[in-house]
Amino acid sequence: MNASNRIVFLSVPESLRGRIEALTGRSHEECGHDGDHHHHEGEAADFSIDPSIPIPVELPPGETALDMEDLSWEMILAGMIRVAASSAARPAELDDEDIDYYRRFVLAVRPDILAEFTEAAILKAHNGDYNLALEIITALEGLFPYAPEVLLNRAVILENQAEALEQAGREQEAEVQNTQAGETYRELLAQVPPLPDAFFNAGFFYMKRRRFDKAGECFSAYISLSDDPEKKSRAAAIVREIGRRGLDDEILREAYDFVRGGDAELGLLKIRDFLQRRSDVWNGWFILGWALRKLGRWQDGEAAFRKTIELGGDNGDTRNELAICLMEQQNYAAARKELEAALREEPENVKIISNLGVLAAKKGDTDEAAAFFRTVLELEPEDPIALQGLASL
Repeated sequence: MNASNRIVFLSVPESLRGRIEALTGRSHEECGHDGDHHHHEGEAADFSIDPSIPIPVELPPGETALDMEDLSWEMILAGMIRVAASSAARPAELDDEDIDYYRRFVLAVRPDILAEFTEAAILKAHNGDYNLALEIITALEGLFPYAPEVLLNRAVILENQAEALEQAGREQEAEVQNTQAGETYRELLAQVPPLPDAFFNAGFFYMKRRRFDKAGECFSAYISLSDDPEKKSRAAAIVREIGRRGLDDEILREAYDFVRGGDAELGLLKIRDFLQRRSDVWNGWFILGWALRKLGRWQDGEAAFRKTIELGGDNGDTRNELAICLMEQQNYAAARKELEAALREEPENVKIISNLGVLAAKKGDTDEAAAFFRTVLELEPEDPIALQGLASL
């Protein structure tokens, strides 16, 4: 039974017209309310019940009918939140005014719901339960349409989910979440009045996507909107760095997009063009190494990644890529050293642990390889490389 089938609509008796206190009082005594009835006084005063509008109630999972004795506030609020958040849960005869009525009803009974749900969503995301976190955010979007803080939390949760998927080697799924995060940022940045923090966060989002031109625009906008001196000086430093290193260069971005999109040959041509002009930029050397590695030119790839590290691009990604080039040249000891350095920086990066398994298997150390692959599967049960690696051992 899906969520929309779990909603039933109840009529409210005419005798309760206007009396939210009667309902909140009833919940206080009969529905296991937690005794914080006094919080609702202000909201209750502004809100009155309209018996002509039926009340949606969400049935507990597995239930198909409602026993009125089991009716609780949680079921009423869950029903109203579900209907406000999802057009699929609404019958055709409900109009926008009814939905607005449910929003005001929920706020009259739970005035702190924005803070409560936001905290719950952030906690779920922190614990890696991104889908539930996004469900909670969807509920908030139903209650507070277009609220910038809610949209910003959606963008950040999608970004974090994409990062977790990338580390798990699930690039295509990560791309889907990143695309959704990008759409959410675009919606946010178009809002009036603007939310300064949206520009700050979007700047870092675009940096990670190697869209330095967009990142520079976002940080510049943040500087003009914000009154946080610490974050403004950080944004200004990034804008200067992007300009100084030519990171907003169109050719650099095109090279990255070509390699990422699977056209390493064309990416290679573009990035060589960029490096002729800006041979001091580590990002350029990283893209060069990445293209060479994809083309199976291991020795040239190794040289490009070593240059990346020398110019300041020493991170888990670079070390992992360098290790692949070394491994393919049978330089196993050096590859191991690079992977261990990468793992110290990102201890739960599944790609790195997986590559340690591949390396151990190449050296014929099947016990160690199996241990690495099993560690990967603990973090990411569906990881294809680890599953395949274990099976081949």
